[in-house]
Amino acid sequence: MTLDGAPQPAGGPAPQAVTQPVAAPLTAAAIFLVVTVRPGQDSAAAVRGLCGDLGGLLRAVGFRDLNAALTCVMGFGSQLWDQLAGPERPAGLHPFREIRAGERHAVATQADLLFHIRANRMDLCFELATHISARLGEATGTVDEVHGFRYFDDRDLIGFVDGTENPTGQDAVESTVIGAEDPAYAGGSYVIVQKYLHDMATWNALPTEEQENIIGRTKLDDIELDDAVKPSFAHNALTTIVDDNGEEIDIVRDNMPFGNTAKGEYGTYFIGYARSPQTIELMLTNMFIGRPPGNYDRLLDVSRAVTGSLFFVPSVPLLESLADDPADGGPDPASPDPASPGQPSPDQGAPAGDCSDTGGDPPAGPPAPSDSAGSLGIGSLRGVTQHG
Repeated sequence: MTLDGAPQPAGGPAPQAVTQPVAAPLTAAAIFLVVTVRPGQDSAAAVRGLCGDLGGLLRAVGFRDLNAALTCVMGFGSQLWDQLAGPERPAGLHPFREIRAGERHAVATQADLLFHIRANRMDLCFELATHISARLGEATGTVDEVHGFRYFDDRDLIGFVDGTENPTGQDAVESTVIGAEDPAYAGGSYVIVQKYLHDMATWNALPTEEQENIIGRTKLDDIELDDAVKPSFAHNALTTIVDDNGEEIDIVRDNMPFGNTAKGEYGTYFIGYARSPQTIELMLTNMFIGRPPGNYDRLLDVSRAVTGSLFFVPSVPLLESLADDPADGGPDPASPDPASPGQPSPDQGAPAGDCSDTGGDPPAGPPAPSDSAGSLGIGSLRGVTQHG
């Protein structure tokens, strides 16, 4: 891997962290592989080995088509992170928090590992997933494997364009990459995934105007409805989060349609990357409970969540350091780089249940990294300067 140095801020050099490709451009295909790790030292050793070798697997598979933009993001659930990295934990890492509100249910199916594999060719995604599964072998069990595809002009199966308001470029990096607010884990990110199934017969029976009110955008030309006519329960109204200064807090979504016609299964795989999981958690609270309570997302009348997990995405150096078991005298991945100015306070999360108290804005802090995110895999890796 190569490191392209980023400009240093005034006042001297700052520690660098190379990010996984959480802000990579959207692709034509993706595989979402979610697994649990079986107990035992052999299982932990298999996971550690993959942490060190994932970059090599990516280069080997991706070299078959350098223009296919093959990348992979590897995320860790809180329990596995504690096992591999010790008691110190990223400030926002905890198990996914279940939400119940009437018939609406954001289920918690917390797993140990997420592999978000993206490319413009499904065969490359499949080949990499095959190698990952072979490397892990009996150490893991698959919770879910979803093959996503781009549907016409980036539309969901319900017929609306998905991801229109995603930030791009530097804005995407600032929205997804941890900075000086948690210096020991700078360059990392958080990701929440949920698998939604749609009742297409009920949805298709709705008039187009009613569908547009539910989504908050026009169906044909993908124009956001004016605030004067947009219902307060519209999906894009409830998932808009602002800070105390009235500035919108963005996340990066890379949702993908998926389906199985033989099973009558049609759905959307939601995946959201954020600098703090609190942003997405507040979105989900607004959707399922409502803002105010009861003013919920009407899309949930025809869509139900069947999975839900939260993962921490470490920077590339931190990921690779997990290959060394501290018990064997190797480096401790929970210890920050000597240049990093401190350790975070671990967040032990909260018990599952009503999630109305989990909302909030991401921790305040200096600006996020000032260079674009790098790619773990066949492309070059860029150093991301952390301020602080």
